[in-house]
Amino acid sequence: MSNIIQLLPDAIANQIAAGEVVQRPASALKELLENAVDAGATQIQVVIKEAGKQLIQVIDNGKGMSATDARMSFERHATSKIRTSEDLFSIRTFGFRGEALASIAAVAQVELKTRQSDTELGTLIQIEGSEVKKQEPVAIPVGTSVAMKNLFFNVPARRNFLKSNPVEMRHIVDEFQRVALSYPEVAFSLFQQDLEVFSLPAGKLSQRIVSLFGKNYQGQLVPCNEETPHLNVKGYIGKPENAKKTRGEQFFFVNNRYIKSSYLHHAVSSAFDGLIQNDQYPFYVLFLDIDPAHIDINVHPTKTEIKFDDERTVYAVIRSAVKQALGAHHVMPSLDFSLDVNYQENWTKNPDTKVQVDREYSYKTFNTPEFKKSSVSGWERLFEGNSSQSSPSHSTDEDHEILTFPSRASSDESRLMIPSQETEATGTTFQVELSYIIAQMSTGLLIVDQQSAHERILYDRYFRQLQSAQGASQQCLFPPTVQLNAGDFALVMDMLAELHSLGFVVEEFGKDTVLIQGVPADVQVKNEKELFEGLLEQFKNFKNELSLDKRENLARSLSRRASIKKGQKLNSQEMETLVGQLFASQNPNYSPAGNKTFVKLDLNNIHSFFGK
Repeated sequence: MSNIIQLLPDAIANQIAAGEVVQRPASALKELLENAVDAGATQIQVVIKEAGKQLIQVIDNGKGMSATDARMSFERHATSKIRTSEDLFSIRTFGFRGEALASIAAVAQVELKTRQSDTELGTLIQIEGSEVKKQEPVAIPVGTSVAMKNLFFNVPARRNFLKSNPVEMRHIVDEFQRVALSYPEVAFSLFQQDLEVFSLPAGKLSQRIVSLFGKNYQGQLVPCNEETPHLNVKGYIGKPENAKKTRGEQFFFVNNRYIKSSYLHHAVSSAFDGLIQNDQYPFYVLFLDIDPAHIDINVHPTKTEIKFDDERTVYAVIRSAVKQALGAHHVMPSLDFSLDVNYQENWTKNPDTKVQVDREYSYKTFNTPEFKKSSVSGWERLFEGNSSQSSPSHSTDEDHEILTFPSRASSDESRLMIPSQETEATGTTFQVELSYIIAQMSTGLLIVDQQSAHERILYDRYFRQLQSAQGASQQCLFPPTVQLNAGDFALVMDMLAELHSLGFVVEEFGKDTVLIQGVPADVQVKNEKELFEGLLEQFKNFKNELSLDKRENLARSLSRRASIKKGQKLNSQEMETLVGQLFASQNPNYSPAGNKTFVKLDLNNIHSFFGK
């Protein structure tokens, strides 16, 4: 038999490698930005056209390359960072494998211009599909300019898998933000279709965070610093009240390299226990400085996952650092004596100190509907002689007022038999705990979860509107403006048609800002801006957690945000309408999230409870 195993041609091998390194335009931008930072640049400019499908250009003022190095940089496994195997355990730069430019050149048309400071002319190299088309001298400033054009021009199947321009642009912005955060001392700028999206001057980390995510982050940043013999932690965390229900604003950097780690994220989340809900995610930008000998970064093609030789210690240090930051800046709940924070110390020094108590505040705190201040007037007469045998004829109306403290032990048994006194119900339906609707049937009782049922009703309605593109809208009397970050703005622009189908009238209103002219007509809303921001957060949450198409995600998100919540009081007519609309649905048994909407309790089950 003939031999069948043979070496792959370099062009095909590079395309296979590109499948790991260059998955989309954002992946190529990440590699080019990291090369610019490694070159010692202090100013980096990014130019994007057609969400990177047509052009990604990165221009830096770094040290540049010689003509030989420029040509060698496109060879596989050609790198200036590694000389021996020991160097793999002392890496502090971004690139070291020598795969990035070779992989990009295999699936795109690349033009490289570079010049060093000690030469008058630079070098121009043009490569298409790993084939060098031109190499010649060129006059350019000191630094490097890499232009990647027509990504996947020679692999049309890969190009067909790219998403829409707004989606791809959102990924580009994400990668840009990560590199810009890791080096706040470097000035960055980003242009899309000749419009400036970001202009980030060199400065402090806090300034970089505000420039990237908006001015509303100025008041919510809490410094976090911890130095230990094993590693150092520094950065900022967000205040608990600003936590969101979606991931995306959590950043870990190890030796200035962005990483993803659910284990370390849990360390931060556990430090916020008791301060935020379980389904919320705090904002944080944390930098870990650790000896490279204790980590392995060569475990993932994109180098976003690393291994620690002692993960437990890293976990403990991060958790302790975040807890200490929350406590030091008075974010953690603490006892507040309001008069003097050194209450105990002052009490010890001066035992005669009188503590003032706001009795009005105490009364209001423990006041209940059955506790009336007027009902305790004349209590002194209770201790007068023979007060228990006093004649009723001499008592006033005030004396007959009865002070009642509710208790299960002292409750009247007859009250348990009258639902109207406990649940304020009328008719055949009533609420329990303002969360469940109890309806009478001929064969027993029906228990409906009001929130899950309403989510099912709204989901069916909104999904039909998205399919037919016929959603009624109510105009806003005072249209609010919503300022978004670049990623969220791109997401909204990608959903404009679907939002209009639901009844939202959203218009572009300047840079990264939208104007809400109208909201769905059937949504009772007091704050249009809050509704829209909540919808966007819920959409991103479902996008991260579930694999849903855009329309189904929008229908789920809006039904979740607009539905009746637990604790909301309903009258009899509203309850009956809700139950009727639920059973008019094609799938009344479950909510869009898969939760039960109702439970039937037939008479046989009820009889069995009493042994009948």
